[in-house]
Amino acid sequence: MATDSWALSVDEQEAAVETIGSLQIKEKRQSVNGTAKPGEDGDKADEEDKEDRAAQSLLNKLIRSNLVNTTNQVEVLQRDPNSPLYSVKSFEELRLKPQLLQGVYAMGFNRPSKIQENALPMMLAEPVYIPSGSRPQNLIAQSQSGTGKTAAFVLAMLSHVDPAKKWTQCLCISPTYELALQTGKVIEQMGQFYPEVKLAYAIRGNRVERGQKLEDQIVIGTPGTVLDWCLKLKFIDPKKIKVFVLDEADVMIATQGHQDQSIRIQRMLPKDCQMLLFSATFEESVWKFAERIVPDPNIIKLKREEETLDTIKQYYVVCNNKEEKFSALCNIYGAITIAQAMIFCATRRTASWLSGELTKEGHQVALLSGEMTVEQRAAVIERFRQGKEKVLVTTNVCARGIDVEQVSVVINFDLPVDKDYNPDNETYLHRIGRTGRFGKRGLAINMVDSDHSMSILKTIQDHFNKKIEKLNTDDLDEIEKIAN
Repeated sequence: MATDSWALSVDEQEAAVETIGSLQIKEKRQSVNGTAKPGEDGDKADEEDKEDRAAQSLLNKLIRSNLVNTTNQVEVLQRDPNSPLYSVKSFEELRLKPQLLQGVYAMGFNRPSKIQENALPMMLAEPVYIPSGSRPQNLIAQSQSGTGKTAAFVLAMLSHVDPAKKWTQCLCISPTYELALQTGKVIEQMGQFYPEVKLAYAIRGNRVERGQKLEDQIVIGTPGTVLDWCLKLKFIDPKKIKVFVLDEADVMIATQGHQDQSIRIQRMLPKDCQMLLFSATFEESVWKFAERIVPDPNIIKLKREEETLDTIKQYYVVCNNKEEKFSALCNIYGAITIAQAMIFCATRRTASWLSGELTKEGHQVALLSGEMTVEQRAAVIERFRQGKEKVLVTTNVCARGIDVEQVSVVINFDLPVDKDYNPDNETYLHRIGRTGRFGKRGLAINMVDSDHSMSILKTIQDHFNKKIEKLNTDDLDEIEKIAN
């Protein structure tokens, strides 16, 4: 499939990925001739990092210091086209309570993001009264990390709460307790000038006295604990819930049991409860789940920004082994000025060896791999972002979701392959997409060290219908030319 738009391809490929039954997937691989092969000595360090979605989502939340500046088009599908819904360009237009507007500005939001412009008026709208009762404005929204959707639904919850009523009125469920804590932080920040509204965490280990009714107006937690608090322990009366938020639906349904628990919670809620569901991707399984949870929804889709491979120059270098690859790397570094580079390896072992060799050569190197906790990874990425290290050596853990404006060169020390050792076009796209961001020109260099890896490269080239030029790294003039 030839395409000019790597972002579009990512969407298509993500939609084709089947839902993962269990999140913790680790697959043993060994690196032979630049591609991963089944292990001979079963060394744990050589497992390729298969990232689970919850960890990836948490990493994105930790490293996002501000909103992503997108020019994405927003598509709004309204349930009732005659309904007087509108979009806003300022937070004042929403007629928020003064203490909430103060909280919004204190968080550094000066004007609504693309998703907020369209979603907030819908989420803040009062239920529509119809003969059979009232009908809330329910919403299914697709938005990537960093688009301001957490702040949007937090603002909706805080706006719908009646602080005089000492019971739970808003319920938000997240796939993991770490993600619940991150959302909780946003609630605390945005509600900092609204102390009458209280928040409780329905997460593992959070003990509440049996027989006690919660007085906290907002509860955020994981599906299993929330279900217990509603059903078994009766801390929450589900019939009094006004707003129900299901965050990260794609991550949620990838976890065993979460889908059923979420549906059981939703069934206990009153008919006039507002249902808000968010997901970064909308493959078929997510749509089916969303339709079961959210009746008569309005739908907001954030079309992905179209960025093309045209801004990225792609080359390949022929080597015989990892030592020759390293020597080619040193020649590239000697001939051109590189602001910051990301180097991708197939295994942890190679990544670890390479970062050691580069450090010996005097480079400031950051290493990112699967055995690190999400918090450790976030700290490494933050240092790289701040320019404290100029080279980031990583396995696939880092291929997605990290925007560092200064990355000018991406090097595939090992070409990406899937679990059957076939060319992994999707991962290639994500890797080289780390450069050429924000309209700047980028450079991608691929290391080829066998006939097998050469055939992988050719397949990738044919797939994207973009020529990958040969580069002779022994010719310094030639390397200088590519930089210009």
